[in-house]
Amino acid sequence: MGYAEIYKRSITDRNAFWMDQAGAIDWVTPPTQALFDDRAPIYEWFADAEVNTCFNALDRHVAAGRGDQVAVIHDSPVTGTKTHITYAQMLDRVSRLAGALAAKGVSKGDRVLIYMPMVPEALVAMLACARLGAIHSVVFGGFAARELATRIDDAQPRAIIAASCGIEPGRVVHYKPLLDGAIDMATHKPDFCVIFQREQERAELIPGRDHDWDAFQKDATPADCVPVKGSDPAYILYTSGTTGQPKGVIRATGGHLVALAWTMKNLYNVNPGEVFWTASDVGWVVGHSYICYGPLIHGATTLVFEGKPVGTPDAGTFWRVIEEHRVVSFFTAPTAFRAIKREDPQGKLVGDYDLSSLRVLYLAGERADPDTILWAQDKLGVPVIDHWWQTETGWAIAGNPMGLEPLPVKIGSPSVPMPGHEIHILDEGGNPLPPGELGAIAIKLPLPPGTLPNLWNAEDRFRKSYLTTFPGYYETGDAGYLDEDGYVYIMARTDDVINVAGHRLSTGAMEEVLASHPDVGECAVIGVSDELKGQLPLGLLCLNAGVTRDHAEVTAECVKLVRERIGPVAAFKHAVVVDRLPKTRSGKILRATMVKIADGEPFNMPATIDDPAILDEITAALKPLGLAARD
Repeated sequence: MGYAEIYKRSITDRNAFWMDQAGAIDWVTPPTQALFDDRAPIYEWFADAEVNTCFNALDRHVAAGRGDQVAVIHDSPVTGTKTHITYAQMLDRVSRLAGALAAKGVSKGDRVLIYMPMVPEALVAMLACARLGAIHSVVFGGFAARELATRIDDAQPRAIIAASCGIEPGRVVHYKPLLDGAIDMATHKPDFCVIFQREQERAELIPGRDHDWDAFQKDATPADCVPVKGSDPAYILYTSGTTGQPKGVIRATGGHLVALAWTMKNLYNVNPGEVFWTASDVGWVVGHSYICYGPLIHGATTLVFEGKPVGTPDAGTFWRVIEEHRVVSFFTAPTAFRAIKREDPQGKLVGDYDLSSLRVLYLAGERADPDTILWAQDKLGVPVIDHWWQTETGWAIAGNPMGLEPLPVKIGSPSVPMPGHEIHILDEGGNPLPPGELGAIAIKLPLPPGTLPNLWNAEDRFRKSYLTTFPGYYETGDAGYLDEDGYVYIMARTDDVINVAGHRLSTGAMEEVLASHPDVGECAVIGVSDELKGQLPLGLLCLNAGVTRDHAEVTAECVKLVRERIGPVAAFKHAVVVDRLPKTRSGKILRATMVKIADGEPFNMPATIDDPAILDEITAALKPLGLAARD
């Protein structure tokens, strides 16, 4: 059965299609139906089933006689270590940690926050939570204490599992002081913390609250899998909101399992036992879906990589990993390839390695520019597949189903809708637009399994953020168009969330930090184009009347403030003082217009602008930064 027939069935007979796909999962109590729509537009999948994620990722493979197969490869060029862990070994480690957590009172429905670098113990922690039916919330290790505290207060975890530190090229990132600071700031206090002590830095533990990873589980009784409902949350993952308050995306257990199982072969063309590598971080949705859960559910080998595309030690590190571990399918962000291309534009290092195992390269996380795709195709000699998805969806909205039926690649497009995603392009009034016409990208409800059913303790916000603008649709927040063949083209965000190296970051959160500076009266943050990272944030500051300090001092303090409050992940390096910001007559700041000015692109004068002369002032202020240059 080809793509067109499968996609059509997923839309016209959703229940039967997804019940068929559910056959790939081992259920404690099998579902009697797939879709539950009694609370529409709040939908649930496999709600009457019982299942356990950890059982499907580990136990069933060991029971099938594949315990000696490698489940996890850890390759860390920053520490010079490599580790292979079999399915049987993973099952033992996960069961013991789960038993230790259970002995401390962690049970089904409790939240556990995980703050870990790219080490196998991060996956062990996630799977141990899943084994108990506890809901994990992984926070990227690059986030600062204040961001961590916000998530602690929202999720209210019973426990926190963290590492003593993270390792970056040339430096150690001190996790434990950030964690201690976050707990001090947070209103909610966890019952206890478990700290994985790394050789590079052993953290000081707080007696009574903190437990050493090894000692904590030394004498633990291994825990059995706890069944949960198919509609119960597997995890909460926070994503940036335009208000600066992160949104807790829920991933329901049953749909998560079914969707990921379908994608591993049909989208990524990976077979059980083969090595699948996603060069991301477990703190992002890609790391949840395709470092931890997807490969293990499918019985593949997943690769946990702790390093950078360049500098660990050079721009050939990706090629070394592919050759050494015989990677068949590789998934990363375009930013990584732009960094490699910048360091080795001729691709000379590619020739030093045997990449014959690699079948396909997948790119996602941001728009893949044609130059990067063409460079990768030429140097690697394999198909380069762009695909599009979001934290909210958990897997691809649009892609090229390489394991099902490889479709023609159209550079600039992430290809076609994946099963269950009925994509429409709408005008401001919610009316469908014809092929080739730019509009808001929306997905007709219900969304397929594996996508968010709601936000954590915030159903009103869920409805307002995603379901209100276009009733009957999920609003993606992206703008684009469909061509005559049904291929999707993503052109821009329709909100003010910017994309830095594949990481969605809120300009609103950065603006809140900048506005807290005593000299700043008003500010705006925009995303300007960057050859390496896709976008970089730029702050525009209006100072309070009477401020006579040197502007360079103020901007330096503001940059430091953002990095302290949000963390290095924001890549916030530049701010500029301006006299005023361009606004509409109703007071809305014209961020999109400033982005066009900064990027040197032509723009139409906004009809509602209060004072057009301000745009010339902005242009003049940006030119010393090398921006606002027309070709």
